[in-house]
Amino acid sequence: MPNIASTLKSEILRLARKEVRQEVEGLKKASAQYRSDIAALKRRVEALEKVRARAEKHAVRSASKSIVTEGKTTVRFSAKGLASKRRKLGLSAAEVGVILGVSAQTVYNWEAGKSKPQARQLEAIAALRNMGKREIAAKLADSPSE
Repeated sequence: MPNIASTLKSEILRLARKEVRQEVEGLKKASAQYRSDIAALKRRVEALEKVRARAEKHAVRSASKSIVTEGKTTVRFSAKGLASKRRKLGLSAAEVGVILGVSAQTVYNWEAGKSKPQARQLEAIAALRNMGKREIAAKLADSPSE
């Protein structure tokens, strides 16, 4: 016959295990829910980062085509357009810089999209677009050599 102390001890242990099991089960469910919530949040953050990157890319593209309006005149600037016009005319960046009144490094920075021309320089670039090779050669001949 078991003694009352050992029976009481075993009953207390059984009840304690039952209570702990119920508490742990609740914690396990909560933990699983938190894990799924965290995974959903990670997916959402990833989707939002993709949207932000697309918006940033779009902003960079639209910034390269800045529009300056003075009265009714609208002058657009495109870095690729300037570079292709310079190559089409067979000019170096230094020669384009002489025509526009800026340095060769400035022209390179415009073409690379690192900087944008000011309003007065945009007007000169617009004039450059309408020039031919002969007109540019004459302009280069007239300008003082550095």
